[in-house]
Amino acid sequence: MERPVFLEKLLSNIDNIHELGRQRAFELGNPFYAKYEGDGEYYTKELPTGERYLVSVEIIVDENDMPVQVKDTVIKQLSSQ
Repeated sequence: MERPVFLEKLLSNIDNIHELGRQRAFELGNPFYAKYEGDGEYYTKELPTGERYLVSVEIIVDENDMPVQVKDTVIKQLSSQ
């Protein structure tokens, strides 16, 4: 079965999907969380200012098990990019 052209375009840019999420988070004034090789059990938190931190993350959910808050604890500051 042949894939539609629009799907092929989306899949060809799949490597950039995290950049789109990062850009959108910053547009909303939110930090961006990502798990990179070498982070171990933690996540990298990047602020719109470029500050980066290694953090532990706890997702707070409501009574319907829907996420309502991300609570993070800084493990250490990373170099800014």
